[in-house]
Amino acid sequence: MTLTHATCVALGDIGILIRGPSGAGKSDLALRLLDGGATLVSDDYCHLAVDANHLVAHAPEAISGKMEVRGYGIINIAHKTPVRIGLVVDLSPKEQIPRLPETQTCVVEGIKVIRLDIDPDTPSAAAKIRLITQMIATTGNENPTTKTDTQ
Repeated sequence: MTLTHATCVALGDIGILIRGPSGAGKSDLALRLLDGGATLVSDDYCHLAVDANHLVAHAPEAISGKMEVRGYGIINIAHKTPVRIGLVVDLSPKEQIPRLPETQTCVVEGIKVIRLDIDPDTPSAAAKIRLITQMIATTGNENPTTKTDTQ
């Protein structure tokens, strides 16, 4: 099991791992996803492991059920853990995101997962994530065989 600096939420049974440096907007984007029906898995740090050839995220015990709301503080919130990761979201500035990229993947703990670059300041960021997650749920395509980016 690996401890990683990321926030994780779940839409239905699909976990979304949000990566980015401190202050990039991981918790804020997660909060918008929670407002749209997602469930918190873990805020700021996640334990990642492989279970039955799937990447799985768990909340570290010390922060399980806690979330940072910038400008307010740490709150207790309903959460679920563990969850199978179906999408990795990397936070990037809008200028660095191609308009029409090929489907991208990344390899985390040896498991290939769909990867999406998102500018967290874009008003549609949470909607894009919900749309892509819905497509993954509908097609069951968590492990595409297209372009791979090993970030």
